[in-house]
Amino acid sequence: MDMLDTTTATGKGLMNVYKNTDHLRFSTYIQPQYQIASAKGIKSFEGGNFSPEVSNRFMLRRSRVRLDFVHYARQEKGPDVQFVFQFDANERSFTVRDVWGRIFENKYKLFSFTTGMFARPFGYEINLSSSDRETPERGRMSQTLMKSERDLGAMVSLDSRADNKVLKSIKIDAGIFNGQGINAEGDFDNAKDFIGRIALRPKKLSPAVTLAAGTSILYGGLQNNTRYRYTTNTVGGIKQQLVDSSGGVQGSTSPRRYYGADVQLKIKNKAGFTELRGEVIAGQQTGLATSTDTPLELLSGTDGFYARRFNGAYFYLLQNIFNDKNQLVVKYDWYDPNGKVKGEEIGAPGSNFTDADIKYSTLGLGYVNYITPNVKAMLYYAMVRNEKTQLPGFTSDVDDNVFTARIQFRF
Repeated sequence: MDMLDTTTATGKGLMNVYKNTDHLRFSTYIQPQYQIASAKGIKSFEGGNFSPEVSNRFMLRRSRVRLDFVHYARQEKGPDVQFVFQFDANERSFTVRDVWGRIFENKYKLFSFTTGMFARPFGYEINLSSSDRETPERGRMSQTLMKSERDLGAMVSLDSRADNKVLKSIKIDAGIFNGQGINAEGDFDNAKDFIGRIALRPKKLSPAVTLAAGTSILYGGLQNNTRYRYTTNTVGGIKQQLVDSSGGVQGSTSPRRYYGADVQLKIKNKAGFTELRGEVIAGQQTGLATSTDTPLELLSGTDGFYARRFNGAYFYLLQNIFNDKNQLVVKYDWYDPNGKVKGEEIGAPGSNFTDADIKYSTLGLGYVNYITPNVKAMLYYAMVRNEKTQLPGFTSDVDDNVFTARIQFRF
């Protein structure tokens, strides 16, 4: 992703900067915010868990600095090499977010090759910059399946820079990645993820209506380093997490298979725009007994990976009011980490299910004010609901709503 899109005003401006300033550009944004949780010490996807005795906090959610360098081949009228370095610094840690290089093919102006640490080309929300997004955080599904969004790998892209109307309307990415993301200390098995995406660029259906869409796939897995693997099955009418300890488990691959589709519809009106977005992802995820995050290390002893069939989605309604500087936001998302079990089946005696199998849904209501091109303010309230189970602590809805007030500075 992150291809220089010269069909946008920003992309055209960047191209002029690259041409006129020796191809070097710095950009940055910071997001200081204040949050109020409905209870102390809650677990949250709205910027991370709250400390045990904390229900309100100031935090620097993101503080990014990015350096772009592009070598522009003037004789061929196009860029031939791009390099990007981006880091995040806040009160909690210093994290490198992007380190990648890209080679452009300039004969046909169709292809590019990217390698390093960069955003995985899956879905829409995962690749929408946090500085552009209208909500404080990505949905629970996106955060769980693609933690930190980035990974180490290599990717080939078809992204036409030539004067070809058909090819300019689509973008295709295909890459091979380690699979564990950037939170792991390094790759720990020979299994790799293939990730591919085909996207239809924004297309005008009428002078006021624009449509964009995409479909994505992730096909990968993790090596089973022990002889134990768990799946959801029914025995004697009771759904359970059952262990497979046959001799064929150790050394095999536990699946990670994601299939996604997304669409964005934008309608111009007197106040600005009405925009509808949606994305659905389903498939298989390999995790642990107590987490559906992608594991960060191989297991040993009597531990084993848990393979679950999941589904999730998000839907946005964005509406400008008064003018294009004021925007109302409604977002609904859900993530069901184990579609084979629901409600009070979780926690039933002998079932071996945990809170990692619980379905969550979130309704978010927000307001965004674009004060200047460099400053925007955001108010957002996330109402989180979990399904009721027999697990202690989850027999009813957990009180874990969060209000966020944020100002973003971007240069």
